[in-house]
Amino acid sequence: MVRNVLISGAGVAGLAAAYWLSREGFRVTLVEREPALRRGGQAVDIRGKALDVVAAMGLLGQARSLRTRLKGMQVIDAEGRELSRTTERTFSAGRLDSDDIEIFRDDLCAMLAAVLGVDVEQIYDESIAAIHDDGIAPEVTFASGAVRRFDLVIGADGIYSKTRRLVFADEAAVVRPLDVVLALFSTPNLLGQADWEIAHRSETAGFVIYPSRDKRELRVGVGFGTDGKQIARDDTAAQREEVASRCASFGGDMPRLIRAMREAREFYYNELAQIRMPAWSKGCVVLAGDAAHCASPFSGQGTSLALVGAFVLARELGRNREDADEAFTAYEARMRPYVLMNQDMVDLTRQGPTPDEIMTRAKNGIDLDDLLPPP
Repeated sequence: MVRNVLISGAGVAGLAAAYWLSREGFRVTLVEREPALRRGGQAVDIRGKALDVVAAMGLLGQARSLRTRLKGMQVIDAEGRELSRTTERTFSAGRLDSDDIEIFRDDLCAMLAAVLGVDVEQIYDESIAAIHDDGIAPEVTFASGAVRRFDLVIGADGIYSKTRRLVFADEAAVVRPLDVVLALFSTPNLLGQADWEIAHRSETAGFVIYPSRDKRELRVGVGFGTDGKQIARDDTAAQREEVASRCASFGGDMPRLIRAMREAREFYYNELAQIRMPAWSKGCVVLAGDAAHCASPFSGQGTSLALVGAFVLARELGRNREDADEAFTAYEARMRPYVLMNQDMVDLTRQGPTPDEIMTRAKNGIDLDDLLPPP
């Protein structure tokens, strides 16, 4: 019988899973390798069925109050000259007249963390070093040297999940690179941007710039092809140099932002990929969010998949307390078609699905009626 659950990763999937598992009566321990919730990051979208999940948490009004509220965007050339502008949509959010909620990732995570009860044990600056699963109660060794047993371990630790590497075979086979890098960083609001997005895209690179919710910062995303070049995931100095090199030909305001990037505390560099696994569980370990089924930012659905998947996993575990295998089977049966639909519609020319396609998938892709609590 599952009573005691360890979740690795305090991102969207991990925090949401901790909330729902706690509501189901499980003892939950949440471990995160960073010393605190991560600041910075891009704007993400809550769409379709994920809106129902957030509403069931009682957070829909708060999420709407935290939305980015951009009023439009301008597309510029490499020298910073305006090519077009619109008040109908942005690159980051799609159509501005939809019911979707665009929210910064750190605002969403802070909102989710704030509603975790005191019964959820939260441990920061810690990570899983080893897992010994005897099929009854996995023994987990942490980076600090501490050793504890849990009835179940949930890996919600992102696309390059350490939990997945420790437990599941054929890591290389499940990570399908898209040969694109996405770098994200925060700078002071050097451009005085208030409610507008700036975007550029060429055949080799592109960027998007928009202000944080409090307008004190700019969030900058830079994308470019890997050209077969790989940089170690922990070599942030080399990553910053690569971003600077790829942006060296850009004029306008980009040189100022790249100079600020070199000193930015919030800097992320990811080689984009999809995660396609034949099974999301093994023994007493199960994966959630990007660790299980990353569709990539091209799908526009990563955050919604994380919120919905965490909810489904927790509710199925609540329904099958005596048999985790049954819960895992039900979790995959419900989620996998929804996930595959999103993964398969990512256009590998890197254009991604259209806004209308994203909205259709988000609204119609999965049935949660029997899991959602009554209104």
